[in-house]
Amino acid sequence: MFKGASFVLVVVLAVTATMQDASALDDVKPSVTEKEPLAIFRDPRQAMTKYIEGYRSGDARSSMDALRYAADGGEALARWKLGSMYAQGDGVPHDDVKAYQYFQQIIESYDEANPNPRERGVVASAFVAVGAYSLNGKPGKGIERDTGRAFEMFSYAATEFGDMHAQYNLGLMYLEGAGITKDVRRGARWLRLAADKQHIESQAVLGRLYFNGIDGVQRQRALGIMYLTMAREGASEQTKYKWIIDLYDSAISTSSDTDRQAALAYLEQFVKGRR
Repeated sequence: MFKGASFVLVVVLAVTATMQDASALDDVKPSVTEKEPLAIFRDPRQAMTKYIEGYRSGDARSSMDALRYAADGGEALARWKLGSMYAQGDGVPHDDVKAYQYFQQIIESYDEANPNPRERGVVASAFVAVGAYSLNGKPGKGIERDTGRAFEMFSYAATEFGDMHAQYNLGLMYLEGAGITKDVRRGARWLRLAADKQHIESQAVLGRLYFNGIDGVQRQRALGIMYLTMAREGASEQTKYKWIIDLYDSAISTSSDTDRQAALAYLEQFVKGRR
């Protein structure tokens, strides 16, 4: 039904602005060579600091030792970084099983009764990543497809953390009836929460829903154009987001001047409300 829209495995570091050291990890791409004797660190947190220092100095080998030490010691940020690296094959061989294990460790170590605010963004993203792996599965690698677990992971991250990636995935599950009872209107509500946080895939799918009026969602062409316009403005990668560009072009070409003017008014009101 929604060509181009797909469930997302979040492998981009999505942390809050208060997460110390997060910005230093955005472009870290160390390569792994022969394993060296592991350095001794005072504690996992210090090892995480040494990892960042090693990366900045160009010492990829020692920084990886520090990163693994921090991950083994329970540092959620280190586990997330390693999981992301294995999921993408970034500086290490691509290995979904290892990636899944690191993401799962974050979830298993999360103390809901006494959460660490510094780790909030990492934990939310780990729930989404495990949800995506559970939804899609990895045949032959010990990661079984489990839509119930995927729904559980996305629901938790969407409600407890307000994570927009989780809200998007949850919305798609409802829209497509992926392992749960199809409910397009409920899916649209989750998509709107993500769309209002500038999640462009959610904006595009929601825009199409409103523009066409699908399966119980009331047709609101102007509101649909507004969301499609926001998605189009955020679709900087022409190839990756071609489906969004196509949705926008199709809506604009079949809309009236009245629809487009009303959409502009909606957009101005939306932007004003965010200031």
